[in-house]
Amino acid sequence: MKDGFLIVGALNPKARVCDPDANAKELVSLAHTAAEAGVSVLATPELALTTATAGDLYRSSCLDSAVEGALRAYLDGTADLDLLSFVGLPVVLAGKLYNAAAVAFRGRLLGLVPKSAAGGVFSPAPDENRVVSYAGETCLFGTRQLFTCVGSPRLTVACEIGDDLALPVPPSTGHAAAGATLIVNLAADPETVGRADLRRNLVALHSLRAACAYVYAGAGEGESGTDLVFSGHGLVASTGKILAENEPFSDAPLLCATVDLDRVLSERLSTPAAPISGIYDKVAFDLHEVAIPTPIVPRLPFVPSDPAELKRRCDLILSIQSRALAGRMERAYAKRAVIGVSGGLDSTLALLVSVFAVDRLGLPRTAVHAVTMPGFGTTTRTRGNAEKLAEALGATFSEISIKGAVERHFADIGHDPKNTNAVYENAQARERTQVLMDLANGEEGLVVGTGDLSELSLGWATYNGDHMSMYGVNAGVPKTLMRHLVAAVAAEYEKKGETKAAAVLRDVLATPVSPELLPPENGEIAQKTEGIVGPYELHDFFLWYAVRYGFAPGKILRLAAAAFAPDYGLDVIYGWEKIFFRRFFAQQFKRSCAADGPKIGSLSLSPRGGFSMPSDAGSEAWIRDLDARYAELGGRK
Repeated sequence: MKDGFLIVGALNPKARVCDPDANAKELVSLAHTAAEAGVSVLATPELALTTATAGDLYRSSCLDSAVEGALRAYLDGTADLDLLSFVGLPVVLAGKLYNAAAVAFRGRLLGLVPKSAAGGVFSPAPDENRVVSYAGETCLFGTRQLFTCVGSPRLTVACEIGDDLALPVPPSTGHAAAGATLIVNLAADPETVGRADLRRNLVALHSLRAACAYVYAGAGEGESGTDLVFSGHGLVASTGKILAENEPFSDAPLLCATVDLDRVLSERLSTPAAPISGIYDKVAFDLHEVAIPTPIVPRLPFVPSDPAELKRRCDLILSIQSRALAGRMERAYAKRAVIGVSGGLDSTLALLVSVFAVDRLGLPRTAVHAVTMPGFGTTTRTRGNAEKLAEALGATFSEISIKGAVERHFADIGHDPKNTNAVYENAQARERTQVLMDLANGEEGLVVGTGDLSELSLGWATYNGDHMSMYGVNAGVPKTLMRHLVAAVAAEYEKKGETKAAAVLRDVLATPVSPELLPPENGEIAQKTEGIVGPYELHDFFLWYAVRYGFAPGKILRLAAAAFAPDYGLDVIYGWEKIFFRRFFAQQFKRSCAADGPKIGSLSLSPRGGFSMPSDAGSEAWIRDLDARYAELGGRK
């Protein structure tokens, strides 16, 4: 179970009503199929050894004896499998009949877990666990059992049955609070119109609320159709998302999915802990480590893959940004929004948000003051786009060259302007910030920051230069998402016939990302950010998994190598990831005093509740982990 990855499965067997021997044979055969597919934890439907539609026949002593023998056959038939399986069956103990799950591992019965929401002929689960003998084995019987993997305790499995999940407080809520990371549900929910959607939503939502992975195995073919029909619906969910599904009536015998328990634990660490009710017993088992193919995760984790969802996301983000800025202007009694525009992507988005904010406040668009400040690296293309966009939007536009002021500053501090080092670059950024701040003071305005989340993560900003503003509207927006936001606005302008603004936005999107602090070459941008710090699609990927889920660098390297193949090789990804972690740690001091800005998504680097870390933290342990995995994956020495 390296890196927290685990393959789980849900069975949809062809059952025979009240024929435990035949059902056991079917389950053994499918268990072997599951094991061959790499499944480590397997769930059968509710009452799988008898079917869930036997009615009063469950009370027959003949059936009771046959079930116990069938379970013994299942245990013996799966004794050579490295598989933790949960088998549904009726169990008679101390004169009471229970709907239960038998927990089997390598031919042993590890436990019996009864259904809490029992009804009809079945008795409810007892309050406490107790020791029982069944099928030639001695084990615990009760709901408060956790089955924990000795070699990897992050794999802790618990069980609930059927409509236990629909209780006001499902048993799995307590299981998760006690440490279960994976819940299996042995179910027999009849299919009716609309029921599948309800089931999906219930499973997904509960996996989110309990911060767990969840396997749901529904009864299907072979159940009696006297009054009800069962569809064999199977689901695997994790922390709010459906990972895999056997659609109703698909008749697929096995549903497999890879869950990430590291991700489960990360969510749990950021979720308020629920109180633990009752005492839990832990039952140990030990899985062999198996090689699991690396799951392919999205390259752009900040960007929804569904176009409709992306459109909704963009609309929402623009609303959050503009409402936040409007609120800050109102509370600060600001009459204008002052923004430095370069013709680049970041300042373009900030300008659009500023226009939307003054629209919301009922102010004229001239209340947005767009200032372009040409320096030593400004190109005609970006300078022209800045002016054309401001004009198309109806904003006030002015140009203030910083060249003379910076040259005088170089003379004051004795810097040779031919030396294009950090002093040469940062002096321009700081001069621009000074101009904007003083303009805002004179106009009773507020300086709108343009820096984005990706730049914050890398520290790609001049301290007390573009690093500073009076409100940073882009602070929660990563570079990979920013392109889609600007594209969404361009599309809206095109629909409205505002073709001039749309054309400028399209050209901005086609312009290389650059701070434009070094002199151009033949009139073209010479300083391209992604050639210096690396591709933003890689850095946003590293940021998402390092901060959102706290994954180790080695695991992130493994995920990135699979996600970005063949466009980036392992050596390239490794090199940029090392730069990411070194910069992320070294540049925290800039984030510790970053300006206010609205939180956009679940990941924020704000020092005021988004992400907290000391500025003096060292990256050595992270780099060692990355180096070790790089070597393990066959990287160059």
